[in-house]
Amino acid sequence: MAAFDLLHWLRDRCSEYRFEVGGIFLRSANHEWPITATNANDLETQLDAGGHLLALPKEPAALANVLEVSLVDFLVAATKKEDGLEVKRGTERGYPDLEFSGPLLAGTFLAVDVKVARRAPGKRKTQSRITLYTGNTYFKFPDLVWPGMFRPFSQYAAHLDILVIYTLNTAIKGRVEDTELIVHEAWKLGSRERSSTTREYLGAVNDLERLRNGTGDFLKPEEFYRYWRAYPFRLSKGVQKQLEKLMREQQAELARLRGQQKLL
Repeated sequence: MAAFDLLHWLRDRCSEYRFEVGGIFLRSANHEWPITATNANDLETQLDAGGHLLALPKEPAALANVLEVSLVDFLVAATKKEDGLEVKRGTERGYPDLEFSGPLLAGTFLAVDVKVARRAPGKRKTQSRITLYTGNTYFKFPDLVWPGMFRPFSQYAAHLDILVIYTLNTAIKGRVEDTELIVHEAWKLGSRERSSTTREYLGAVNDLERLRNGTGDFLKPEEFYRYWRAYPFRLSKGVQKQLEKLMREQQAELARLRGQQKLL
């Protein structure tokens, strides 16, 4: 039996995905009841005309959250139809967005993160660099279980990213058109630039053709990890405090395990 390829499974599922959020439903409106519609488009038109639909937010982070939740819901539902494949949903601010495991993956765990980006004018680049990882916590110290994680970063057999690229259309309530989904191993998307000048984030390349092809600034994963693990990310007092706590807990756990081994 051939090994299950999660990357290609995700690409197949993403090719089936459609973002079909037409707006935010408002209960109160002015029109006659009942409403009779012949299809979904007709219903949307009537709801809009009756004042039931509000526009989605156009602010990038807010709109990205709607897109991400929609896609994650779709993938969780698709996983339930795949015998031998299991998925856990991550926390909103944790890593990863989805953790895949199960018999099909032969005891391994794979991390899948969803990234959303708006096309820049001209549609050749993303409006801003996509963030791949937070560089001064779980990525910098991959053997610790940071808050919001199921397990240490280093325990994942692969780290995959799903990019959701869209064009903003402020003339429609759903705001989003021309969605394009790209799936690659995260390191293949990496640049040598941070995605923020104020936060400790690793950035992806912002050229859309390079994102599609998975041709970032690194030729091998070892090169990507060597470059970014050596990057002088700032450790705030809060991160330092959390790091010290996690290291104490890890040392205590190692001591406990050594004690058990001696007893055996």
